[in-house]
Amino acid sequence: MDGWGMGWGWIWLVLVLAGLAILAYVGVRLAQGGRSTPPGSSSTARQILDERYARGEIDEDEYQRRRSMLQ
Repeated sequence: MDGWGMGWGWIWLVLVLAGLAILAYVGVRLAQGGRSTPPGSSSTARQILDERYARGEIDEDEYQRRRSMLQ
């Protein structure tokens, strides 16, 4: 082999370690439920208030009072 084969053995170690790191990352994400909100897509206070009013959790007076506080 003239020394050529021995120099490439470290690549297998790097590939195995990278594979283990990826598996660990995926495992942690799955353990956390796999759901996360993408950046910038979180609900604003106004959207949450609108949704609560639409579901009937708060009445119109409460909705108007809280809406005025948000502005």
